[in-house]
Amino acid sequence: MANTPALTLYHHPHSRSAGARVMLEELGVDYRIELVNLQAGEQRRPEFLALNPLGKLPTLVDGDTVVTEQVAVYLHLADRFPEAGLAPAIGDPARGEYLRWMVYYASCFEPAVVDRSMKRDAAEPMISPYRDFDSMLAALEAQIAKGPWVLGERFSAADVLWGAALNWTTQFGLVPRSDVIGQYIERTQARPAFQRAAEKDAALLATA
Repeated sequence: MANTPALTLYHHPHSRSAGARVMLEELGVDYRIELVNLQAGEQRRPEFLALNPLGKLPTLVDGDTVVTEQVAVYLHLADRFPEAGLAPAIGDPARGEYLRWMVYYASCFEPAVVDRSMKRDAAEPMISPYRDFDSMLAALEAQIAKGPWVLGERFSAADVLWGAALNWTTQFGLVPRSDVIGQYIERTQARPAFQRAAEKDAALLATA
């Protein structure tokens, strides 16, 4: 990996990029953090908007490649470093299920959580991307309940994504912490990469 291009994660610990940092820790690759002070509005600086016109985190720079959109960052990194084993390869029977649950986050979970947090009713089931909140969450819980990971016995980037997402959404009361979800969060948070990322983020905030 000595010859791989430098990875830079534009990041703030209190944002969706927190999970992307865990992903980098799980991969065990060298990376650089570029702190974006959201309170100071640094996400609206012209130089950052040139990378990500929406001014959102995470934003990953991998050599000459810029990757935005949270799920895309995970997918890119998992495929970029296949030796870490965090993504089933193309042709692996588990690849379809892996992609399904990665995309489910962006297409169903987050829209449902945002609508719920804003106290907005879901659209009619025929046009809602997630049908309704309870159906969306029940499908996710059923998958996690098969355990211990989203793909059963196989830990993957999907667990980094969902472990981070469920941790913060339950902390803010946006998703109920059922036994299934709570135990899954505990399993992900116990992983060394999650703990290292939390320690590094705490140190980053202390010096910011």
